[in-house]
Amino acid sequence: MNKDLILLGHGSGGKLSHQLLDDLIIPTLSGISRAGQNDAAVVEHGGQRLAFTTDSYVVDPIFFPGGNIGGLAVNGTVNDLAMMGARPLFISVGLIIEEGFSRTELAEVLSSMRGAADAAGVRIVTGDTKVVPRGKADRIFINTSGVGAIEHSFAISGAGARTGDKVIVNGTIGDHGIAVMARREGLELETDILSDCAPLNGLVAEILAEAGEAVHVLRDPTRGGVATTLKEIALQSDKIITLHERALPLNGAVKGVCSILGLDPLYVANEGKLLAVVAPEAAERLLARMKRHPLGHGAAIIGEVGDGGGKVQMETAVGGVRAVEMLAGEQLPRIC
Repeated sequence: MNKDLILLGHGSGGKLSHQLLDDLIIPTLSGISRAGQNDAAVVEHGGQRLAFTTDSYVVDPIFFPGGNIGGLAVNGTVNDLAMMGARPLFISVGLIIEEGFSRTELAEVLSSMRGAADAAGVRIVTGDTKVVPRGKADRIFINTSGVGAIEHSFAISGAGARTGDKVIVNGTIGDHGIAVMARREGLELETDILSDCAPLNGLVAEILAEAGEAVHVLRDPTRGGVATTLKEIALQSDKIITLHERALPLNGAVKGVCSILGLDPLYVANEGKLLAVVAPEAAERLLARMKRHPLGHGAAIIGEVGDGGGKVQMETAVGGVRAVEMLAGEQLPRIC
């Protein structure tokens, strides 16, 4: 294999992505340490802490059960800001449109963006539009950037996990990735699987109101899924995270599709889920509050943090223990 070539796997969010970031992109552009590599940057200006993030969306197909690329782009940016405990404020939108794209479909994408922004309470304030020749893109790509205000003193970071902390997820995992893949591949399913695409800032506000400084880490497990995100947290915090297979919330249809196709739902992307790593004394009451929120009905405590060096393991349903590593290669390309 020619090591000079960029592969699809470099965009998976897994091992190859991290190698590209660690070996080339981050050292060249910024030199940010692993501990500082979170869903958004935290910067200070005039005594105000701000969160700033950017992301690009190349999902295929652009319309999928439960959403489309427009709502996905806005919600993804809102969620990255929320994972720093920020209140999302402003978003920019960059559109790269392929010649021949339907104006009707563009209108639908833009309407979804506006609806998602209104639902999340953010304003789209600036942007850019480019059109490229037919065959030089794939219908439409979207880049979004966002700014949010951090209006508390809590230290929320991937490096913040502490021994004894509990790991909570707010609902079933893998829904988005399987919904997109099913539409892309034309799978005939007996039941509809919908993307979980949603803005999480309202749920995060509830989490912080309930648990405050007991919240140590917030992350949304998008590309690479829950497994890869937890591995990132374990590495940043230099801890070991133990999952419990029986505690993982799974949609039965998603579990069935994964079983048939040989996929592990731990590695399938989500767009409306978060992982909260919280002090043990706050876990049960926080879980109860999350369950009262529309986006937290299926919340569950799925693991805990222990002393160890950057590892994730899972206690299986049959009583064994297996290592959980980052996604290797590209399981489901262009999922967001």
